[in-house]
Amino acid sequence: MIVSVKEILEKAKVGGYAVGAFNTTNLETTRAIVEAAKETKSPVIIQITEKTMEYAGGRMIYNIIKNDVEFYAPEIPVGIHLDHGKSFEIIERCVEIGLTSVMYDGSRKEYVDNVAMTKKVVDFCHEKGDFMTVQGELGSVPYLSENRMGAVDWDKYMTDPAQAKDFVEKTGIDTLAVAIGNAHGFFTERETPDWERLEKIRSMIDIPIILHGASDWEDGKATMAIQKGVNCFNVDTNTRMAFVNSLSTKFKCDKDPGLDLREILGEAREAVKEAVKRKMELFGSAGKA
Repeated sequence: MIVSVKEILEKAKVGGYAVGAFNTTNLETTRAIVEAAKETKSPVIIQITEKTMEYAGGRMIYNIIKNDVEFYAPEIPVGIHLDHGKSFEIIERCVEIGLTSVMYDGSRKEYVDNVAMTKKVVDFCHEKGDFMTVQGELGSVPYLSENRMGAVDWDKYMTDPAQAKDFVEKTGIDTLAVAIGNAHGFFTERETPDWERLEKIRSMIDIPIILHGASDWEDGKATMAIQKGVNCFNVDTNTRMAFVNSLSTKFKCDKDPGLDLREILGEAREAVKEAVKRKMELFGSAGKA
């Protein structure tokens, strides 16, 4: 069943576990995420980006997710979310399509501009009803496409705890994405996450905390983040790799892969499903549906 993302994350916050927010780009990845949630009995957030909307069609990909959940997993709490919305116009479009959870990413803007635009998004969305959830971002989670690898002055990227408190109070956001040394994609992360910074942020704000760029956070690292206040992990690179590696293996083997796309893509879907299930177990959300 489609439920409020805020509801999913508030339950995770109270319960001391985290929920995975998994990016999808197509039918196969969507089916994999929904099947994984159903098999593990885990709440889940399925999210799309602007690029995915351009690729698949915003209304099309939204309805693929919605129909999959409503027909095949009506007992599983699922939220549908826009990841990294960069403009007010894309927020408006997503709300018109039917999404009830959006992220406005103003993390590359000056602080005052981030506050102003995030507040505008919050006011617009909250006028639509209590079901709407708005995620803001403070601090900067680096991308490889934006930065060269090498020595990084992480203090310039990471979230300031006092500023986080001010940001939440001024904008009225429902959830906050933070930076503690995490990084998107294959950008090299800070050697050790700034756990003390995370603890301070948690002590100063009372809304769910989101961590982007944590696809490769496993075992003790993810567990520590949850213990110190993270309620949601965004996962994209991990599932992309599972999908692509499955296809690569299929086409590199000596045996002719054939022309049955259902078989070829079905194997990739299974690989993604297993990757998602592992994350759900790791985050502690399995069995919480």
